Amino acid sequence: MGLQIIKPDTKIDFIGLRKIAFAISAVIILAGLGSLLIKGGPKYGIDFAGGMIVQVKIDKNTDVEMVKNAVSGVELPGLVVQTLGLDGDHEYLIRTSSSNITSEEVRNRVTSALSNNLDGAHFEIQRLEMVGPKVGADLRTKALEALFYAVLLIAVYISGRFEQRWTVAGVMAAALGFGVYGIGLLGVEMGWLIIAALIITVGLCWYLKLNYALGAVAALIHDVAITVGIFSILGKEFDLTIIAALLTIIGYSLNDTIIVFDRIRENNNARKGNTTFASIINTAVNQTLSRTIMTSVTTLLVVFCLFVLGGSVIHDFALALLIGVGVGTYSSIFVASPILLGFGPGAADLQEAEA
Repeated sequence: MGLQIIKPDTKIDFIGLRKIAFAISAVIILAGLGSLLIKGGPKYGIDFAGGMIVQVKIDKNTDVEMVKNAVSGVELPGLVVQTLGLDGDHEYLIRTSSSNITSEEVRNRVTSALSNNLDGAHFEIQRLEMVGPKVGADLRTKALEALFYAVLLIAVYISGRFEQRWTVAGVMAAALGFGVYGIGLLGVEMGWLIIAALIITVGLCWYLKLNYALGAVAALIHDVAITVGIFSILGKEFDLTIIAALLTIIGYSLNDTIIVFDRIRENNNARKGNTTFASIINTAVNQTLSRTIMTSVTTLLVVFCLFVLGGSVIHDFALALLIGVGVGTYSSIFVASPILLGFGPGAADLQEAEA
């Protein structure tokens, strides 16, 4: 037998705790949505908003605060300074959201500020990159499309694997794909379009009784919403690395959910007597609990090391993974499984028991 930190005969009533879990999730999601509304949406990084990146190497040990103070007088909007690489590299990224001036002017301003305020330290500008606002908008659109199609394909996969309804799932995917493309031609803002498409996806899963897909998709939307909301609350920027983190979170959360769903399906196929579907789900979650926790803890340890030791360049990426992996583990137990119960074959029994 493999290592188990949870006894195999554990009988925690996870389904009984679902209302508390839903309330906690609702509070966090509403707080995130409130933050997004107050701030007028996510805080986009240079990848999405456009701007410039200047990479500077200094010949001696210089604190990042000294570099910040050195360029603080430069008249460039949204100026951010980060360390790059290891401490001994003495390399820094200077980022600005401005895209209305030439790269040469940015180079001159940064060079002048560093020359006048670094107390004689020698430096070299190794790289200067510019992302225009049009390119940033295109990247933002493609990133949102990637998130949506990832969730949609996952819904198709879950429906086919667990319910053997490939045709129905395929029709749903095709209809949504063409619908998103068609509405996009009308010039609808992509952010609102993707949100509407996700809501329609959940609605179709419910209408077509794709119950396993409904639970999985709801859990994925839950995980992404919480991660995005917490990033907004913390004032973190969204760029391509965060989109990569969100896609990673979707994959990780799906893996956890599939493990639980597999055991639910096995136990349901072997159902004996008057065993309720709620009891089957509880048993399945308890049986997979040790594996779920072990997988999550080992993953979180690695991500935590990245968060602490990886440097500022991947700091936000690691933070997103820390939040997402933790929330993804929670959602596979407290979101996906209870939703499967609420809309699946045990829904009638559940309503009768709570009446």
